[in-house]
Amino acid sequence: QVQLVESGGGLVQAGGSVRLSCATSGRSFSGYAMGWFRQAPGKEREFVASISWTGGRPYYADNVKGRFSISRDNAKNTVYLQMNSLKPEDTAVYYCAQAAKPFYYSDYERPKSFGSWGQGTQVTVSS
Repeated sequence: QVQLVESGGGLVQAGGSVRLSCATSGRSFSGYAMGWFRQAPGKEREFVASISWTGGRPYYADNVKGRFSISRDNAKNTVYLQMNSLKPEDTAVYYCAQAAKPFYYSDYERPKSFGSWGQGTQVTVSS
C-alpha cells in the first residue's frame, strides 16, 4: 500500500510563489504517473496537473497553465508542484495522487484514474 504525504502549503500573497512536495512510500514510485488536484470550499475536486512515470508529458488545467509546473524526482520518490503568480482563486486544499495502474497515463484529468491520494495541504492566497 502506498502512502502519499503533501507538504509546502501555507499562506501567500497574491503574485507570490509556493512549491508543494508529495513524498511517497510503500510502493514503487517510478512506474506510476502522478497528479495534483485541488478542492476549494463548496466546489468539486478539480484537476491541476499531471506527469507521466518518466517525468515527461506534463499536462495542466487551462487555469494554471503558464503559472504552475509539475515535476518529479524518481530517486527521491517525490513529485512537486511549483506554483507562481498565485491568485486568490488558487486557494484550495491541494492533493497529490498516484495513478491507479502502473505505466498507465490516460484520462489524467479524471480523479478516477488515480488510486491513491494524500491527505492534502492547504494553500491560501490573500489579495
